[in-house]
Amino acid sequence: MTVWQVVLLAGIAVLALKIAGYLVPPAVLEKPRISRTSDLLTVALLAALVAVQTLGQGQAVVVDARLPAVVLAAILFALRAPFIVALVAAALCAALLRAAGLAV
Repeated sequence: MTVWQVVLLAGIAVLALKIAGYLVPPAVLEKPRISRTSDLLTVALLAALVAVQTLGQGQAVVVDARLPAVVLAAILFALRAPFIVALVAAALCAALLRAAGLAV
């Protein structure tokens, strides 16, 4: 099973859980374990997608200009910078690293 198949299955599972929210009585969905699981599954899916897009190239793990760019964006988000600022800074970081020949 490829990474994308796992991501797709996890996405379907999250969607099914969201649809189940309309079909299941509220008393069942208000249980702490179910609520926490649905919240954490969504975060895990997003984190997996970011990791695959940042480090993946085909079936290989590749560290190139994307990794420092994502790290810079994460730092800027932690400092509460606006989204557009983090986006432009990350793009500039990747472009400068590639132009300097430090990353592919």
